[in-house]
Amino acid sequence: MNEFYTDYSEYISRFFPGKKIQKISVNIGTGCPNRDGTIGTGGCIYCRNDAFTPSYCQTPTDISSQIEAGKRFFRKKYDSMGFLVYFQSYTGTYRLSSEKLREIYRTAMYAEGVEGLIIGTRPDCLPPDIISMLSELNKEKPIFVELGIETSHDSTLAIINRGHTWRQSEESILKLSEAGLHVGVHLIAGLPGENEDMLMETINQVCRLPVESIKLHHLQVLKGTPLSELIETKKLKILRFDTNEYLDLCVKIIERIPRNIAIERFLASSPPEMVISPKWGLKNYEFTNLLLKKLRTK
Repeated sequence: MNEFYTDYSEYISRFFPGKKIQKISVNIGTGCPNRDGTIGTGGCIYCRNDAFTPSYCQTPTDISSQIEAGKRFFRKKYDSMGFLVYFQSYTGTYRLSSEKLREIYRTAMYAEGVEGLIIGTRPDCLPPDIISMLSELNKEKPIFVELGIETSHDSTLAIINRGHTWRQSEESILKLSEAGLHVGVHLIAGLPGENEDMLMETINQVCRLPVESIKLHHLQVLKGTPLSELIETKKLKILRFDTNEYLDLCVKIIERIPRNIAIERFLASSPPEMVISPKWGLKNYEFTNLLLKKLRTK
């Protein structure tokens, strides 16, 4: 716990007091409607899925094998912990029926040591039957739904080829909360066409909704993405923060977010060999330490 904002460890301790909790990412091969032509093709212009998918689940295998691989990886670092299975890759509620997803989720929920699930998905991939199914599972163990909404500005959502609107984000957050689920959102600072005022408006809009956590990071330009090509060909410009500028921005964001909403992170951490910019050379905890130092000397 720190004196400036509710961090993720404090938030998660509300559900699992006294336990060390670690996320295990899994890949169930559901794909993304913004890549397969259902909504769009090419995906979001900044997205490179292998930049955040652990090596043990780059290729989908059965869920139990992925969970065991994740446990082996993390138990090299820690002796005793509980796990949250994180359906992180692509869109965790897409393409499969609610009954098939229920089967997969329950297998994950009741693997040894698993305390709950995190479902990463899109606002436009949550039909009523899936929300109802998640709500039922949430009565057995905590279910956290992490929505990639990125911004509240439809003009930006169009530029980044996101494939949904802010209205859809609002509606999904409200429906998930009404169903008793724990809602987190993903936001990106420095998106094309946005300035600081627009980002702050997004923060304000999110904080008016029944959101429990925010995962924020700066925009990374990754090799092999449409964003990198658009920048290289000078078809698109983006804000470029140095470390101090981004630290100052995060201070302003913290001042906007009430203590009842947790801030999970401030930094993206893709493999360095994939990153074009910015190349700050900081790990998440190192940036957080710099941020706390700045807050204490403010």
